[in-house]
Amino acid sequence: MRGSRAARATDAPAAAGVSRSFAPVADPRARWLIVGSLPGRESLARREYYAQPRNAFWSIMGALFGAGPELPYAERLARLVEQRVSVWDVCAAAQRPGSLDTAIRCASVVINDFQGLFTRCPGIGAVLFNGTVAAALYERLVLASLDSPARSLPRIRLPSTSPANASIPYARKLAAWRRALAQPGTPASGRAEADASSIATLRAGRP
Repeated sequence: MRGSRAARATDAPAAAGVSRSFAPVADPRARWLIVGSLPGRESLARREYYAQPRNAFWSIMGALFGAGPELPYAERLARLVEQRVSVWDVCAAAQRPGSLDTAIRCASVVINDFQGLFTRCPGIGAVLFNGTVAAALYERLVLASLDSPARSLPRIRLPSTSPANASIPYARKLAAWRRALAQPGTPASGRAEADASSIATLRAGRP
């Protein structure tokens, strides 16, 4: 792994107010990688991805893959793995007062070992970001640590499923996620346009 900022969550330096992420939900057969920023307070307390009840992530995963919030957490993860969908966060550790992505202190971020993940899951064909902050952090901190094939993977920014992103109604969020994940393992139509728009936005307003 190249880049001194990369580390496993368990290797992250101990410090007051530092939150640590979870191991990736991944399988060697994975074709998609969904990337968030850092687990919020509810997720950290329950040790579950997207545990905040008003977060739309699991409702969307239920609509797309039958991995809805009514199922036990372990079963939801198993269904995503069956559909060749993997989940992780940019940050292995970071300081963040509260749960808002915008409160993450960029200088404190220790990134997860994405190169290692891509090596273990060579079939991943695209990276899907759950919101603008995850996309910006990945663009700013992760890309330079990746080898060429992984660095060249298509990157798609999707509407954040967080309840803080209340300006976008659930129906629009679901439609955007459905388009991106319409055919698991196959690039969604119009992705090049989405990528270009996302990268232009990231470069204009990095955290």
